[in-house]
Amino acid sequence: MASVPSLAATVNQRVADALSAALPEAGAADPLLRRSDRADFQANGLLALAKKLGGNPRELAGKVVETLGTDDLLADVEVSGPGFLNITVADRAILTTLAARAADDRLGVPQAATTGTTVIDYAQPNVAKEMHVGHLRSAVIGDALRNMLDFTGEKTIGRHHIGDWGTQFGMLIQYLIENPDQLAPATDVDGEQAMSNLNRVYKASRAVFDADEEFKERARKRVVALQSGDTETLDLWQRFVDESKVYFYSVFEKLDMEIRDEEIVGESAYNDMMAETARMLEESGVAVRSEGALVVFFDDIKGKDDKPVPLIVQKADGGFGYAASDLSAIRNRVFDLAATTLLYVVDVRQSLHFRMVFETARRAGWLNDQVKAHNMGYGTVLGADGKPFKTREGETVRLEDLLDEAVQRAAEVVREKAQDLTEDEIQERAAQVGIGAVKYADLSTSPSRDYKFDLDQMVSLNGDTSVYLQYAYARIQSILRKAGETGPVAHPELELAPAERALGLHVDAFGGTVAEAAAEYAPHKLAAYLYQLASLYTTFYDQCPVLKADTPQQVENRLFLCDLTARTLHKGMALLGIRTPERL
Repeated sequence: MASVPSLAATVNQRVADALSAALPEAGAADPLLRRSDRADFQANGLLALAKKLGGNPRELAGKVVETLGTDDLLADVEVSGPGFLNITVADRAILTTLAARAADDRLGVPQAATTGTTVIDYAQPNVAKEMHVGHLRSAVIGDALRNMLDFTGEKTIGRHHIGDWGTQFGMLIQYLIENPDQLAPATDVDGEQAMSNLNRVYKASRAVFDADEEFKERARKRVVALQSGDTETLDLWQRFVDESKVYFYSVFEKLDMEIRDEEIVGESAYNDMMAETARMLEESGVAVRSEGALVVFFDDIKGKDDKPVPLIVQKADGGFGYAASDLSAIRNRVFDLAATTLLYVVDVRQSLHFRMVFETARRAGWLNDQVKAHNMGYGTVLGADGKPFKTREGETVRLEDLLDEAVQRAAEVVREKAQDLTEDEIQERAAQVGIGAVKYADLSTSPSRDYKFDLDQMVSLNGDTSVYLQYAYARIQSILRKAGETGPVAHPELELAPAERALGLHVDAFGGTVAEAAAEYAPHKLAAYLYQLASLYTTFYDQCPVLKADTPQQVENRLFLCDLTARTLHKGMALLGIRTPERL
């Protein structure tokens, strides 16, 4: 089905046509239409146009008003201030447009004009280590961006660049060779057992590594064996990876996120490419030898004493670090996966590293005007005290503990409000409300900003929280159930109350908001839209009786506004990765 144009788009086109008709010398001019508090829309483009044409903006605006007139689309157009146009649309136009939007499965969300293939790098835990609060934002932001991009027509490929390679694995594997009964097969354990197994082995191997110089030397040799593909070493390494995956899946399941096994492609996957990456960079002159290492220099990146800070592709001892695996990953994603965009959802503290990596890839010709890379750097999760989120003992907070506590707090809120829910239903809703609360708190903040993790606020029924949105949705479902045989029907012939108009105009902006939020990688813009939608619905609910409206047509029309609002909330929240329970 063709996309349904929004009222804003229809009005904008109408004003643009009137501008061209009234002022042919202006050519194709942009009316600069926006939503307004004084009317439904305001067109500001005549001020710049008058300057260009050397005319009086109010006089020019008057000519445009005469050309526009009023009809089924425009109820009133007036000149305001120095030459703005204040535009009020007809009630009929609002309801007719909303009816078309309601008949569209996509609710009027357009497909992007140009689409390609985005490889999105997000949710990157480390093998043999517990996931902590620092892993939360990459997973939640990445999942929401992927949903939004998919919905607007982009092909997305996920990549979970897990830390599964390097020095610590020599230590772990050597310990396991010398203590073979320490790790149970991954098939026999659940996520929590898997992690406690790995934790135990990691702590025990670290203790021996720190205390025994001979073991430390054996562990270092084991790293070489791992990198050179020794069979026994690789088999034991694979056990660590498999055990860790069991744990990862259990955490992502709690987060209500789908992680596909084939998209978990860790640092190890690029091991065989790294020497070739280094050779290509050296032969092309992009990287040079400096003090035995292979490095890339940048004119605008300097450190202390104004000395250039290089990107180290290969160390002087021949070893490879993060830069080599990240550059090899770019080659794989561009040439093997045919990506047109590489999107990285990583901590903002890695911004300098990725700036250097992307610039190196551009110099090598792997990135260009047709293939772009974007670093979606995100801020830190802070505690209520405004400092990085830690436990009382100063430890990093385990992600599982945090999610469990969110669900527990949500259960208290749901139980307090629940009227006809069983205990099982309360627990099911608590998971949806608690996890939704954590995700929404993250997504309603601009990704680059830090945000405070305050569970009391997150599960509050008041304010900008997912619980407020979920209750608005559940309230609408309750009304629709109580309506019984009476269904939602749009009646364009009816006059609308101010709260109905405000709600209808905002619902109409959904398509444009999703398109903009996806194009700008800005899930917080969609979250802000949804909070405003729930707020406007609350005002509508308070001011406009639905089931006790004056006439049967008005009942149907208000049920129609309720239903379309609910569908919009449901779709918007789903794009953010948040559930909307039918009853709360």
